[in-house]
Amino acid sequence: MAELYEMTATEVVALLKSGEVSPSELIDVAEKRIAETNPHINALPTLCLDRARDHAADLEKSGSTDRGDSHLHGLPIAIKDLTPVKDVRFTMGSLIHADDIAEHSDIMVERLEERGGIVVAKANTPEFGAGAQTFNDVFGTTKNPWNTDMTPGGSSGGSAAALAAGQVWLAQGSDMGGSLRIPAAFSGVVGLRPSPKRVPHGPSGLPFTVSSVEGPMGRTVPDVALMLDAMVGHHTMDPMSLPAPDISYTDSLKSIPKFGKVAYSANLGQCPIDPEVAEICAKAAKDFAAYCDSVEEDCFDLSGGHDIFQVLRAAQFAASHAPKLETKKDQLKPEVIWNIEKGMNLTGEEIGRAHREQGALYQRVASFFTEYDLLICPTVMVPPFDHTIRYLEEVNGEKFDNYVAWLAMTYLLTITSCPSISIPCGFTKSGLPVGLQIMAPNSREDVVLQAAYAFERDHDYAGAVPIAPKNPS
Repeated sequence: MAELYEMTATEVVALLKSGEVSPSELIDVAEKRIAETNPHINALPTLCLDRARDHAADLEKSGSTDRGDSHLHGLPIAIKDLTPVKDVRFTMGSLIHADDIAEHSDIMVERLEERGGIVVAKANTPEFGAGAQTFNDVFGTTKNPWNTDMTPGGSSGGSAAALAAGQVWLAQGSDMGGSLRIPAAFSGVVGLRPSPKRVPHGPSGLPFTVSSVEGPMGRTVPDVALMLDAMVGHHTMDPMSLPAPDISYTDSLKSIPKFGKVAYSANLGQCPIDPEVAEICAKAAKDFAAYCDSVEEDCFDLSGGHDIFQVLRAAQFAASHAPKLETKKDQLKPEVIWNIEKGMNLTGEEIGRAHREQGALYQRVASFFTEYDLLICPTVMVPPFDHTIRYLEEVNGEKFDNYVAWLAMTYLLTITSCPSISIPCGFTKSGLPVGLQIMAPNSREDVVLQAAYAFERDHDYAGAVPIAPKNPS
């Protein structure tokens, strides 16, 4: 029998429901596993085990783990350090907040805890989630369990690395430009960016923004569906938040339809792609033909997509962080300063044009999905790279003029407001994981999960996660 930490979340929750293991026992397993592996990968720098044990004791005493609405039944989970958990250190990867203790939990955390999740740790993230490489001046760099010389990506890099090393069974992340999908691809796990407002969170200073979303990460598609079920449902603290679906995401995986036409794009018509990534993803697209009527090379028109994302992202950075420039500039990393200043220098005309172009893009996407059921493409332009590199300055000889340009394969899908998932689809010759991205129409997380599961069932990449971090040096 596999060790508990090697089992999927779905398998362990079944053991919790049957009473074969208790939440307290699983906290012990997670604590031991974190102690064994965290010195190698630095994924979960902040532990809250006493708080977790108090929660487990309450669940066990009240019998709440047996309730039908307790989706997770006492399963230990990790929360990204951009999200507050009451009475736990809350740094956002910034020296400005290095000693902060959260006075309240995000409503998303409260909901996960109400539905049987037990928070055991906070996962490492870059400062304010900026950039898809997980390092900061508070906790240092998170390393990839597949090869600890490499980055696990970001900004949910701590969550992804913790999953790949068996530290926890589920982890929460957030995504604006690809922060759930990129670390999932680099770490050989599954990360879902839901449609905006599918997962409510807050209270937020910017409750009406829709670029940033919260979402689940796990080692398998059913695990991600399980966590998503525990996260969704309208909440009055998050305006425009969506109701839970009539059929749970877990139940939607019990019957996988055959899809109609599926589009594959190697580069979204916009991006340079590493040749090895391109080859691996093209093979995955060919395999996907078994689950649909046909796979055809096509994509909607993403002209102007780079500018749309950069303008809207900069405006949000300015709205969120501009006050910090006045008194805390010396404690911000240069990339964050650049993004805030870019946002502050935008004109109303530039912001208005970006919104108009995004609206026109969405209409093209909606029309595209009248012909195709899905779009599939590589998740990232490149495989995992050296963790000492802050960001990629070029790919295939194409030089970038900013630190997030190499994220374009994910951020170009962000601006469509459609759900997308990254699943493992192969390995480079050096043994590093590569992710395939699948996108479906807005609000159809069920379709994304079904497509991902169809592929996953025939390709046991989840069984290949390293668990024991590989230290080549």
